[in-house]
Amino acid sequence: MTTQLDEQQLTAQAWFTELRDSICAEFEAIETEAGSDTKFDYIPWDRSNPDGSPGGGGTQGLMKGKVFEKVGVNISTVDGTFSEEFAKSIHGAEENPQFFATGISLVAHMANPHVPAVHMNTRFLCTTKRWFGGGADLNPPIPYEEDTEEFHARFRSACAPHSPEYFPKFKKWADDYFYIPHRNAHRGVGGIFYDHLELEKDVDFDRHFAFTQDVGRAFLDVFPKLVRRRMNMEWSPEEKEQQLVWRGRYAEFNLVYDRGTTFGLKTGGNVDAILMSLPPEAKWT
Repeated sequence: MTTQLDEQQLTAQAWFTELRDSICAEFEAIETEAGSDTKFDYIPWDRSNPDGSPGGGGTQGLMKGKVFEKVGVNISTVDGTFSEEFAKSIHGAEENPQFFATGISLVAHMANPHVPAVHMNTRFLCTTKRWFGGGADLNPPIPYEEDTEEFHARFRSACAPHSPEYFPKFKKWADDYFYIPHRNAHRGVGGIFYDHLELEKDVDFDRHFAFTQDVGRAFLDVFPKLVRRRMNMEWSPEEKEQQLVWRGRYAEFNLVYDRGTTFGLKTGGNVDAILMSLPPEAKWT
């Protein structure tokens, strides 16, 4: 890193690492239950700024197993200077392009088309402003109303202690954001998405950090339940075909519209870690 991390940055970074460890352990336990001994491979990477100075880095966690056809759970902590053009699109970077970002990003593509794919990320960013952002959304090739309702209910309960406005606001944000305009279709069945929970005063860090932790815990609680519910279901060739075509839509969103993909590529992140969100196999008709 080009600068020493302050207490807020260290606290956020430590939580994202702790959450990564808990999620990976739970996913490995599911593989064990399915009779697989597959574990995550952890691949560290470093980043340099355009001037050659150290710019942080992260660790790509990748597993390809019996249940999780491909799952990436990445953590990163980076800092540096945005390009002049890209800085114009980043909150608080218009006049000073220096930045810091730490976070966790997860995408799971499942072997069984009855098991929903999923995305989750939470992050802490610092420019001339500081804020938390993130969320999670469920992406089933074959939707089940029971799964969708349980996923939304768990995030509703995570939001409730923090503000009665959070869930409806952040659910709508997810519905609006995870949308593919050229297909006139949503990427999945939604979830929550939030950004720019700003630190306008000292107490804001504690309350926004607490909410971000609850989002991570909600994901860790609900998604493994959905996986275990569906992972032993039989599937037909037609259902597998449906999954592959659906994955093509998922890839289109992530390559064309996803802000996280753009941020990673524009800031010189690890390309393999950034593009781990793409499915291992997809199809276009």
